[in-house]
Amino acid sequence: MKTEASLLTVNRPLVTLSNVYKTFHAGTVNEVRPMQGINLAIEEGSFVIVLGGNGSGKSTLLNALAGSFAIDEGRIELDGQDVSQWPEHRRASLIGRVFQNPFSGTAPSMSILDNFSLAAKRGRFRGLSWAHSRHLQDELRDRVRDLRMGLEDRLDCAIGSLSGGQRQALTLLMATWIKPRLLLLDEHTAALDPKSADQVIALTDEIIAREGLTTLMVTHSMQQAINLGDRIVMMHKGNVLHDYSATQKKRLRVDDLLSRFENIRRRELLDESVAELLRARYI
Repeated sequence: MKTEASLLTVNRPLVTLSNVYKTFHAGTVNEVRPMQGINLAIEEGSFVIVLGGNGSGKSTLLNALAGSFAIDEGRIELDGQDVSQWPEHRRASLIGRVFQNPFSGTAPSMSILDNFSLAAKRGRFRGLSWAHSRHLQDELRDRVRDLRMGLEDRLDCAIGSLSGGQRQALTLLMATWIKPRLLLLDEHTAALDPKSADQVIALTDEIIAREGLTTLMVTHSMQQAINLGDRIVMMHKGNVLHDYSATQKKRLRVDDLLSRFENIRRRELLDESVAELLRARYI
């Protein structure tokens, strides 16, 4: 029989943000407030799509989870641990990440094999030697073959010589080589041509499903938001505006999401018009 304590442990979210605030350039004309009391809980195995306009805080959310900066207030828990004060390198053993730029997160002058040798030791002490084991080479060749890009016989090629789509596919594979507790995807297909983007998205969905990865994916594509994941979080001005569960998401269409954003735009235009009227009346 399960005790109350054990039930609480089973049901505990993998990721929790509690009342998280972040302001950049506070008190200056460049002040930006991308996180204004964010509360969010992510269950293990969830694939969450994060939507929002420019400046909504969606990429800042991922940066906060990765530890790219210190939050001003609040608490971030990951895998049952309070990581709010952990530096980025300490969180690296728990988090895999793929950036928008295909040239981020890799060493361009190093070979594919060299890059994966480093990825295989993510979050661990590397020491002075990271020689390529035969086992690593064989496993890498098999897993790169699964990408269906013809790269399995080019492991000695500099990763910087590859196309954006090839490089982003390899970066995704590196980020998940050692199964992370949390995978962060920050508009990782935005810089790719449509064909490459579709290829990387298909690989993304395949890897996440196969490995059962808990994932937050920021995207600007409404179609990706509809087709991928089991939950949509819509952000606006540093707040979670809508949080659609799996059941709600199944009923959503692209036009529904576009309508939500259009309603936001109209409301803000209306608010600005009212402000203008008040200024004209009292100034």
